Amino acid sequence: MKTLKIGICGWGNVATGLFKAIEKNSNLIQLNGGVNLTIDVIGARRDNPKCNPGKTKIERDIFDVIKHDIDVVVELIGGVEVARELIIKAITNKKHVVTANKAVIFHHGDELFKLAQENGVKILFESAVCAGTPIIKLLKEELAANKVSKISGMLNGTSNFILSNMEEGAEFDSTLKLAQDKGYAEPDPAFDIEGMDAAHKIGILSSLAFGTSLPPEDFFVEGITKIQKSDFSYAMDMGYTIKHLAVAKINESSLELRAHPALISLDSHLANLKGVRNGMEIDTDLIGKIHIAGSGAGQESTASGLISDLIHLSNTNEISDQFYKGDEGKYPVLDFSNLVFQYYFYIEAEDKPGVMASITSLMASKEVGIESIVQKEELGDSCVPIILITDPFKESDHAELQKELLNLDSVRAIRSIRIEAK
Repeated sequence: MKTLKIGICGWGNVATGLFKAIEKNSNLIQLNGGVNLTIDVIGARRDNPKCNPGKTKIERDIFDVIKHDIDVVVELIGGVEVARELIIKAITNKKHVVTANKAVIFHHGDELFKLAQENGVKILFESAVCAGTPIIKLLKEELAANKVSKISGMLNGTSNFILSNMEEGAEFDSTLKLAQDKGYAEPDPAFDIEGMDAAHKIGILSSLAFGTSLPPEDFFVEGITKIQKSDFSYAMDMGYTIKHLAVAKINESSLELRAHPALISLDSHLANLKGVRNGMEIDTDLIGKIHIAGSGAGQESTASGLISDLIHLSNTNEISDQFYKGDEGKYPVLDFSNLVFQYYFYIEAEDKPGVMASITSLMASKEVGIESIVQKEELGDSCVPIILITDPFKESDHAELQKELLNLDSVRAIRSIRIEAK
């Protein structure tokens, strides 16, 4: 039986989860994967009281891990620049690399894949996108004969947990605190709730499916902090719910690449995924629409993805399946302002005659059609919510329309959310 000698760099929750999973399931890994995984050395600047590494060699300088007689470096230190330096050193020393670090792949993927190819080693990163939910190898191998036209879904478990609870009537702030208490969100949750985590993931998936560069061109990213729990009630009345959606979609010879909140139809597969689960839809030409869902975070889920990469590494000898494609055939990213959406508008206005007429008159002057408009029950203080769904129009006109609606004398507040077409 093959033996794969591993050096782990980093000794936090993910690294200790991997260590425990390999120890616990070693017989299963040997039986199903045909490989004996041995952790020969760990790079840990400090001990972790949650896990005893036993007699495994410890290096306090993570770069010293590369000096050992190992086959693969598992990079779990996080961050970008030090991780890049570590991966480059591993590659140039002819060590394979397995990582769960989406940020370093997003920002330096093309550079690292090219270097790995030149040095005859591999970089595998299944756990960098959606932890143990298998999407990287699915796109690269199982769907290799398919033309993928769209990837869309919820790629951040924290955001999906918060929005799922708000759908049930909870407030944003209390749900964020609950997510932090449960360990789903970091003490500083900005990376998740502002949309950057999902943006990194869809950027990586776009590179795999469509050949976009890593890092990609700048694209539109918006978080969930402006969503209110009442938006869910109004959306549901019209057959929608709200999700944070990341999308990579071929549009003729260009690519839509975006991550933002969106109203999606209640009868869609993604609408029914709750909690910290990640979910994706992949549109293909040969087998149609594929749905995939699973845990997108956590020790055990991430360890599953890392072990999957280690088994794959042991059982394949070819280097030809590297992810670096050069510049040939890459799609340019469309300017977000040129995209077309329907929009949900929540307009808080004074309850007086003529307010609906002033809103519809302004919309008509901007040549924006209205699919539906309804005035809801009074909020108090002589104020009513008006819920409006537009016909499709260009994103470039959206901000100006919202500004002019807010300038109407009777309008006190306004917010809007894009609607994702089926």
